[in-house]
Amino acid sequence: MRRDSFIVAVFAFSTFVTIGLNAPAARGQTPQPKSVLVSPEVRADGKITFRLRAPKAEKVSVICDAVGTQPMAKDAGGVWSVTVGPVAPGIYDCQFDVDGLRITDPASRNVFGGRQGSRDYVEVPGPPGQPRRDEWRAVPHGAVTAHWYTSKVTSARRRVHVYTPPGYQRELGKRYPVLYLLHGAGGNDLNWALLGRANVIADNLLADGRAVPMLIVMPDGHVLERSPERQREDRFLARAAFERDLLESVAPLIEADYRVEPGAERHAIAGLSMGGGQSIAVGLGHLDQFAWVGAFSSAVAGDDPVLEKLRSDPGAANRKLKLLWVAIGKDDFLLTRNREFVKTLDDLKIRHSYQETEGKHAWRVWRAYLAQFLPLLFRERVPAP
Repeated sequence: MRRDSFIVAVFAFSTFVTIGLNAPAARGQTPQPKSVLVSPEVRADGKITFRLRAPKAEKVSVICDAVGTQPMAKDAGGVWSVTVGPVAPGIYDCQFDVDGLRITDPASRNVFGGRQGSRDYVEVPGPPGQPRRDEWRAVPHGAVTAHWYTSKVTSARRRVHVYTPPGYQRELGKRYPVLYLLHGAGGNDLNWALLGRANVIADNLLADGRAVPMLIVMPDGHVLERSPERQREDRFLARAAFERDLLESVAPLIEADYRVEPGAERHAIAGLSMGGGQSIAVGLGHLDQFAWVGAFSSAVAGDDPVLEKLRSDPGAANRKLKLLWVAIGKDDFLLTRNREFVKTLDDLKIRHSYQETEGKHAWRVWRAYLAQFLPLLFRERVPAP
């Protein structure tokens, strides 16, 4: 049978260093090589040194989740630098501000393109013997594979990434439950693997015996573009288009190409921000297909249309749902909307788990949520929150 999808690549994370090219030397002079800048340099004590060669710049700062905005000083060779910290172990988004222009660190090993331009991050490891839950460890590792497919909604070429747990390629007679994991409005299908470390978190939890082996499917949530003038209307149109793409194109691809266990009780959906709103819409709107739903810092509201569909028989939702898990940071700009959403769940008496944690709308928070959520999935009994 001819399929409209094919495997493109197995994702591998590698490192690289970008250096500037030397300017042509004056006639008769021997070109002097410039030293290779190390930036960011993470020290054993948790301090970080940022460097940027910009001899003509007048003002340079580094902007980093870990320390806010920090001014940098220029040396005689035109290299700007600053040392910050010590910084707690974690992964932090960072940028340079060069005379008002935001740029990524050209020497960083962790620069990649995204939906809203390039970005880079710095990683501070945990102390010896105490790795972070999202830190690469010497444990068995799964794989992340990229697929291209033609959407039945738009007829356009689209991409999805799929995590398979360690041993998937060897245990050919085994089927697995599946989690559909959705990104936010500023991201794409790569974000949960690159920034969210979903595969690393899953590997570590499996090695510790804290999670069930599962497939994690990471689709691209942007099926239709939204105009600034029609945010609310376009939001629901875009969400409906994503729902169709997921159910009519992505899910059939996964069912055809992977060994997936059947039944709603073996299917979960979760996401962050925009993806959290999508997971609520698709999950609660299709309880015959998803019994586990997670919403991280979600773009939801108390009058969300999917809740209106449940008003006539909320008891049916309780009978079908294994878990509805909602979490948000106390400093998140979506906090009020999430509280309104949860109040509606309370009014409808739909069972759910809700928590407010420290933090804002950031990957540091979402990685922690995923590490809490994965161990709850596909269990006969869900532990109390």
